[in-house]
Amino acid sequence: MSRLKSLCALTLLLSGSVLSSAHAAGTLTIATVNNGDMIVMRQLSSEFEKAHPDIHLNWVTLEENVLRQRVTTDIAMKTGQFDVVTIGNYEVPIWAKQGWLTELKPDAAYDVNDVLPSVRDALTSDGKLYALPFYAESVMTYYRKDLFQKAGLTMPEDPTYDQIRQFADKITDKSGQVYGICLRGKPGWGENMAYVDSLANTYGAQWFDMSWKPLLTSDAWKKALTWYVSTLKEDGPPGATSNGFNENLALFASGHCGIWIDSTVAGGLLFDPKQSQVADKVGFATAPKGPYGKGPTWLWAWSLAVPVSSHQSADAQTFITWATSKEYVKLVADRKGWVAVPAGTRASTYATPEYQQAAPFASFVLNAIKTADPNGQTAQPRPYTGAQFVGIPEFQAMGTQVGQTVAATLSGQMTVDQALASAQSSVTRSLRQSGRAR
Repeated sequence: MSRLKSLCALTLLLSGSVLSSAHAAGTLTIATVNNGDMIVMRQLSSEFEKAHPDIHLNWVTLEENVLRQRVTTDIAMKTGQFDVVTIGNYEVPIWAKQGWLTELKPDAAYDVNDVLPSVRDALTSDGKLYALPFYAESVMTYYRKDLFQKAGLTMPEDPTYDQIRQFADKITDKSGQVYGICLRGKPGWGENMAYVDSLANTYGAQWFDMSWKPLLTSDAWKKALTWYVSTLKEDGPPGATSNGFNENLALFASGHCGIWIDSTVAGGLLFDPKQSQVADKVGFATAPKGPYGKGPTWLWAWSLAVPVSSHQSADAQTFITWATSKEYVKLVADRKGWVAVPAGTRASTYATPEYQQAAPFASFVLNAIKTADPNGQTAQPRPYTGAQFVGIPEFQAMGTQVGQTVAATLSGQMTVDQALASAQSSVTRSLRQSGRAR
């Protein structure tokens, strides 16, 4: 723990301007990610302030990698900068065990049983709930139906990665700035590695064996990463190492991508004609399968939690209960349309006829989240859980380091073999330093 605190203190000094830990009375400071759904939450939060005039909201909206750095530092150091933090099901069980999060006990009106079981379970530790889900996601394949029709192609319901490569080759038109495929390339454990881990799983790759020996130089990892690098270089947009979820969303929505494999939450944005130029041209299918085909499946829930260091815990819980409630879903539907409501969290949303009509992907996404199994078995037995992450505290640093190495393959600074050898070495060193492996 002393090492973690030292590292966090250093991160805090290096992260630029730091918020004062002193809050004005009645002011909640909320740290959130700059994704579309969170921007809507911020826009509509004036309704919360009208209903609670004694609570003022101070927003800190950050790019995903920066958010994770700032929030982790604040939580670990207990500096009390933030009263509400946006985190996921990677952090919740780990931080709950560290005693960093406040247990949440929503009242009966909140209807916690309406939250989809797979999502609720992911935010629970030792039978206690430590975060409320704002939206939840699995992974799916988006594609341009018009481009496929023009090329005489048909997307299968359950495509393989070999098929995706063939399709991307045929619909790429770089002179017209239409790229066959867009994938996350921006380094970060929750950016490029979220996708690359998911890809690796279906190729039969994994991070560790049962003795915590890293397996990053395996043939399965090499095949998965070779597919990723060669496909993006041949059929992807330029500057892929700058593209995370938001950047690829913008590329697809503006008509520059033919295929995009990413979060199911993007459906509500791509099918919204107010936000997408291709809203009437989007098709969808399951995430592609690799040679192994099975493995853990992507499940993520961007959620709101209250650090134990918050000096206004009761008000913070009042806010996150509002922001994740049925009433908030209805507010978004009234102001932005049903297609724009936060997805993946509540059964009642998917039972609403207006949502079913506005969101043609609704039943598909509901099934994907219900059946997502981040604890599924890899090709060989493993000592950890997680699909697009490894559920251990060390992964935040390890995943970020490996993500930078993977990005170097796209920029031409490393070959696939060099990148995997470097990743193997850095992960081995990290595990030894943590005491997990000898």
